[in-house]
Amino acid sequence: MSERIVLAYSGGLDTSVAIGWIAEATGAEVIAVAVDVGQGGEDLEVIRQRALDCGAVEAYVADARDEFAEEYCMPALKANALYHDKYPLVSALSRPVIVKHIVKAARQFGASTMAHGCTGKGNDQVRFEVGIVSMAPDLKCIAPVRDLALTRDKAIDYAERNALPIATTKKNPFSIDQNVWGRAVETGFLEDIWNAPTKDIYDYTDDPAFPPVPDEVVIEFAKGVPVKIDGQAVTPLQAIEEMNRRAGAQGIGRIDIVEDRLVGIKSREIYEAPGAIALIEAHKEMENVTIERELARYKRRVSHEWTELVYDGMWNAPLKSALDAFIEETQEHVNGEIRMVMHGGKAVVTGRRSDTGLYDFNLATYDEGDTFDQSAARGFIEIYGLAAKQAAARESRLG
Repeated sequence: MSERIVLAYSGGLDTSVAIGWIAEATGAEVIAVAVDVGQGGEDLEVIRQRALDCGAVEAYVADARDEFAEEYCMPALKANALYHDKYPLVSALSRPVIVKHIVKAARQFGASTMAHGCTGKGNDQVRFEVGIVSMAPDLKCIAPVRDLALTRDKAIDYAERNALPIATTKKNPFSIDQNVWGRAVETGFLEDIWNAPTKDIYDYTDDPAFPPVPDEVVIEFAKGVPVKIDGQAVTPLQAIEEMNRRAGAQGIGRIDIVEDRLVGIKSREIYEAPGAIALIEAHKEMENVTIERELARYKRRVSHEWTELVYDGMWNAPLKSALDAFIEETQEHVNGEIRMVMHGGKAVVTGRRSDTGLYDFNLATYDEGDTFDQSAARGFIEIYGLAAKQAAARESRLG
C-alpha cells in the first residue's frame, strides 16, 4: 500500500487544492479529515464528497460540536481564559480537538504523516504540530503552504487547471477562522493597524451603535458550567449558541487587538465572540460570589498561565493538565444564578444569588441586624500594619 497522509481539511480552496498538490509532490495517498466545531457553512456530507472529488482516497468527517463545547470551551470558561485580557482563544481551542480526530483518522487508515494548511508565520502551525507529537510522536508533519510553496495564487491556478469543484476568487482579502466559540478575521487592509474595521467584516455580531431593546438574561451555573438560561435547561453547546444569538444581537464581543503571536510577530486581529464574552463575564461574577479571597487571587494567576499555555499550543502539556486539576477544584462551589442585562455592546451583571456563596448579608450590611464585630478591627489593623510600622520607624531613625 502507498504511503498515506491525513490532511486537516476545511473544504475551502487551499486545503482542497492541497489534496492533489500533496499527492503530486510526495506520491502519497491523501485522507481528508473534516471536523465540525460549529463553524457553520456547508454540511459535512457535502464537504466529504468534495474531498473525494478533489482526489482524496478517503474522507473522515466528524461532528465534534458537543465535544468541542464540553471538553474545550467549558474548561476555557472555568479559567476565564482571555489572552491579552481580551481574546477568548477562539482558534487556539479548536486545534486540539481537530488534532485528536486527525490522530484517530491516521490510526484508522494507516497513515504515517499528517498535513495542515498553515503558513510559517502563524500560531496554528505550532498548535497542530505540537499537538500531533504530544499525542502521536510517531507521526510526521508537513505543511503544503509552508513546506511545498503552495501560495494562494498557485492554489487558484491549480484548481482552475484541474477543474476542481471549488470556488476560486482573488477578491476576498481576509483570512477567516470560526467556530461556535467565536470568529477570527485577519489580513487584507486590516494589516495597516491605523485602518478601522468596516461593517462587512462582522458576521456574528450586529452593530452595537443601533441595538434592539435591552435583553435581560438569567444564567444558572453548576460547578462553573452554565446549565440553564432563563430557567430552561441547556447543554454547553446550547448555552453558547443561545448566548451567541442574544449577545450577538446586542453587538457584544467585538474585539480589535494587536496581539503577540507565539512566533514573535505582532499581529492585528479582529474577533467576534458574543457568547464567549457574555458567559465569561457572568462566570467571573459567579466566582466573585462563591470563591474565597485568597483562592480567587491565586486562581487569577493560574488562569493567566493556563491561557498562555493553550494559546501557545500546549493543550496536552503536563503543566496544563496540572492546572486543569487546580481550576476544576476551584469550581466546586461555583453554583447559582447571574442576572445580566445585554445592550449596546455591553453585558452588565445586575443580580446574583447562590446557595453556596460566601456573601453574608448580615456581615455586609450597615443597617440593623449587623453581626460584624467592629471592635475586632482595631487589633486586626495593629497586627496587619505592624511590619510596615516597623519599617517606617527604621527609616525615620536613619533619617
